[in-house]
Amino acid sequence: MAGRSSSPRTRPPGKTTRLITVIQEPDEFDLNLLRAFVMLWREGHMGRAAQALGMSQPALSAALKRLREQLGDPLFVKTPHGMQPTAYTEQIAPEAAAILDEVRHRVLAPPRFDPAQASRTFTISTTDIGEMVFMPKLLRHLAGVAPAVAVRTMTGTLPERLAALARGDLDLLVGHYPDVQGADWLQRRLFDHGFVCLLREGHPAVQGGVLGEQAFLAASHALLRDAGRSQELVEQYLEAQGLKRRVTYVGSHFLSLPLVVAATDLIATVPAEPGRIFAGHPGLQQVAPPFPFPHFAIRMYWHRRSHTDAASRWLRDTMVALFAGPAGWHLEG
Repeated sequence: MAGRSSSPRTRPPGKTTRLITVIQEPDEFDLNLLRAFVMLWREGHMGRAAQALGMSQPALSAALKRLREQLGDPLFVKTPHGMQPTAYTEQIAPEAAAILDEVRHRVLAPPRFDPAQASRTFTISTTDIGEMVFMPKLLRHLAGVAPAVAVRTMTGTLPERLAALARGDLDLLVGHYPDVQGADWLQRRLFDHGFVCLLREGHPAVQGGVLGEQAFLAASHALLRDAGRSQELVEQYLEAQGLKRRVTYVGSHFLSLPLVVAATDLIATVPAEPGRIFAGHPGLQQVAPPFPFPHFAIRMYWHRRSHTDAASRWLRDTMVALFAGPAGWHLEG
């Protein structure tokens, strides 16, 4: 075997530090050279290595020449029995193969998320109505398939929540947010929601289980400052029809609404699913509105930066599996 030069550049180091140093200089090193080096080391033959790499022998020879120059060692010596590795090659080749395996499995392989083993917290933002609708079913599901996964919710103005999505501090925004537009924001419709009317039991406006148009308009109404903006749809419909309802109570907290309505003659027109939940409150009844108020889409929104993240994708798929359905408001519990 031909001897190597005794110059400092060609003297093989005691460890693989030279190889690590070279590949950490991306402007000067091509990882394809490392693939060629490892394949030639494994095959011990130029023809077989070139075939395995899908390249010509002259191209492999050129790659080997470049790597010899960068590492300062002959690397392989041509013999009648094939390409024999130098002592330096025998020293660094296992490390080079391990580096390629690391890149292949940790960088190039599609990321995975195993909910059964994962321990992380997802942050979801929705309205208080949304928490009532989504959280019980979601948390029951997570307890069975992802026991170490936790969920936290956050509130704030819509700009604050969009900023949190962009930073990665928020995983999903869920609800009716028609102002979320733009190329950075992705969305998926979950279901359509309609409206129901909540009234106290025995309310004089309800006759035979029916709430008539004139009785609706003559009554006093309660509404909430709705972050999801669903109440705007009711007002817009009435205005388009030249009608007006008399609002005498505007609340800030949805959970207080059943108590207020049950104790008064107010009518509350609310999204159908929380209306169904509240209808179980003592002293309350749920009836269909007398007008065909428009349905509205409940969607989940996320930022483009998290679109390919495996964990975020799993959360979105879970929300779709649990809540997505055809048009119509009713959700099974």
